Amino acid sequence: MKNLPKTRNIGISAHIDSGKTTLTERILFYCDMIHKIEDVRGGGDGAKMDHMELEKEKGITITSAATTVNWHGIAKEGITFAEGDGKSIKINIIDTPGHVDFTVEVERSLRVLDGAILVLCSVSGVQAQSITVDRQMKRYNVPRLAFLNKMDRMGAGAEKGANELREKLNHNAVLMQLPIGAEENFAGVVDLVTKKAYYFDGDNGENVRIEDCPADMVDAVEEKRAAMIDAVAEFDDDVMEAYLEGNEPNEEQLHKCIKVGVQTLQLTPVYMGSAFKNKGVQPLLNAVARYLPSPLSCEKPGGVEETKEGDKKITLEPDFEKPLVCMAFKITDEQFGQLTYTRIYQGKLTKGDTVYNTRTKKKIRIGRMVRMNSNDRENIEMAGAGDIIAMVGVDCASGDTFVANDDMLNISCEGMHVPIPVIELSIKAKDKDQQAKMSKGLARFKKEDPTFHVFTDEESGETRIAGMGELHLEIYVERLKREYKADVEVGAPQVNYRETIRVEAAFDYTHKKQTGGSGQFGQVVGTIRPLTAENRDNDDQNFKFNNNIKGGSIPTEFIGACEKGFEDIMDKGPLAAFPLINVEVDLNDGKYHDVDSSDMAFRIASRQAMRQGISKADAVLLEPYMQVQVETPDEFQGFVIGDLSSRRGLIQGSETGNGAETIVNAQVPLAEMFGYMTDLRSGTAGKATYSMEFAEYKECPANIQADVIKARQEKLSNDD
Repeated sequence: MKNLPKTRNIGISAHIDSGKTTLTERILFYCDMIHKIEDVRGGGDGAKMDHMELEKEKGITITSAATTVNWHGIAKEGITFAEGDGKSIKINIIDTPGHVDFTVEVERSLRVLDGAILVLCSVSGVQAQSITVDRQMKRYNVPRLAFLNKMDRMGAGAEKGANELREKLNHNAVLMQLPIGAEENFAGVVDLVTKKAYYFDGDNGENVRIEDCPADMVDAVEEKRAAMIDAVAEFDDDVMEAYLEGNEPNEEQLHKCIKVGVQTLQLTPVYMGSAFKNKGVQPLLNAVARYLPSPLSCEKPGGVEETKEGDKKITLEPDFEKPLVCMAFKITDEQFGQLTYTRIYQGKLTKGDTVYNTRTKKKIRIGRMVRMNSNDRENIEMAGAGDIIAMVGVDCASGDTFVANDDMLNISCEGMHVPIPVIELSIKAKDKDQQAKMSKGLARFKKEDPTFHVFTDEESGETRIAGMGELHLEIYVERLKREYKADVEVGAPQVNYRETIRVEAAFDYTHKKQTGGSGQFGQVVGTIRPLTAENRDNDDQNFKFNNNIKGGSIPTEFIGACEKGFEDIMDKGPLAAFPLINVEVDLNDGKYHDVDSSDMAFRIASRQAMRQGISKADAVLLEPYMQVQVETPDEFQGFVIGDLSSRRGLIQGSETGNGAETIVNAQVPLAEMFGYMTDLRSGTAGKATYSMEFAEYKECPANIQADVIKARQEKLSNDD
């Protein structure tokens, strides 16, 4: 327990290519975890945190990687951190992918973290994936610091980054530093709390030189410092009152105010630097230690306890003496068995302990535990509340909860949001031997990644995989070939369409069967209607059942069967057998028979009633639209907008980036985005880049709907 105040569990998240992994590499170096800095791209062994061969080849992060470092502070400052005794702060860091196709890696990491660093490119500012990452942080109430990276690049600006945080993400973003020099002359930062200048000397910026503020910056620093104090003083009534009376807060009071603002999610301090040029990282680490919460001071994690009265929310306490509760948030298969990344929320876990999996109800003995440093590991004997460790050889699934004893089997940690897949393709092996390898690989990937789906098409019998985008599936196919030596062929990618209803409709169906033997009887009466956002119980809900039965017209024991019957029909819509979404069902009345009614009778009645209702509810086909952001030189803006419009894109506007760059934002149907990279490169002389993520499902235009339904019917008839 004594180490908990000096522990930080943080994630580093951002838009792709903002410099997350480069920043993590510098943190490892300054905390003496590595003795040579490697770059994400080119030369050497590649960045420590990108340990997969595919990550090194493509220069992107595919899986989140965990590491633990100890930060001692900047020696010359003689710091005592707010929580702790001035000795080192232990920081558990998870470096997450920026590419939207691997968004579940960010999702599951933020689910178990207490704080985060939101990295922004100081040239590009808030980009498409920055918005997604910020939404994920807000979903799990994760306090964050912002770090404006690449301050040495042409077009970099501290004010611009802070303004975009305010305007695009609605953050109370406050600059904590000012840059010394601009663009290629960026030399260091001035801290607005201490008014001291920080320079980063040595081959790798390891020597922090602290001097007085440069004379030509004194006025600017005083102006920005006053604005900073105005913003942070409001988090402490006594400080605010004294400040209004003309008494400027001292350093200790400012640190206290900033810490309260950060941990209540009402303040985002903005730091800056250039991770690649080894500038500005150490002050950021100081801020992590000072302001981000420890497992003791963060918002207490929640759990769910199943009771006879229904699910009850409980609070998990970061206390070593309480019974163990921990969650597996990520799993990977390795040479010596499964590696299960685990966050311990309550109690402690010791090597040799026997724990219970609340999903499988099975007990498991913990034979080996390790602390991770990317793909290197250090054996440990014990870990406690607030720790992030990995268990070796434990068979479980991502999201499973482990508890200390079998009388806690009704407790589980709150789950995480898992986005639905938007793209799928067929995959087949060359022969039986290859089929076995492929099946083994697909089973592992499905277990590791909740957004990767594997299923068999009922009509054609072919194996299909579904995921978050072309790159997502491409990576898994490549891993099948490399890691499992599976010789596979893949079909063309296909869009995951959905169906829904547009109007309310009534149903009244009686299922009656009395031909010898025991009969079947069940009647259900009610309405079906579109499920609106305000009626959803959670963001992921696509089907909602309301039991409005009064007076026992349908006995309570049959209500569950009715709900299952209605939900059975959600798998295949009436138009083209795509899954139905956003449907709400009211069960208002019905009849039963003392002898002939059964679960099966009411389930069949509900299925037929659902079909009856949908046939009158004006069904429509939906297609996934992607949020697309294209960064292009000004001279190609016309081509980009014209090309996106020709793809049925809805242009949302364009904004001026840095220099002669323009950023075009649009929503475009996924069906029109296949092969877009090739067309964009050829139309812009290879100078434009784009990012894309799932936005929402929208109705298909009538002509597109007719084409999709026709193609689907032809496919189904050919399969028959």
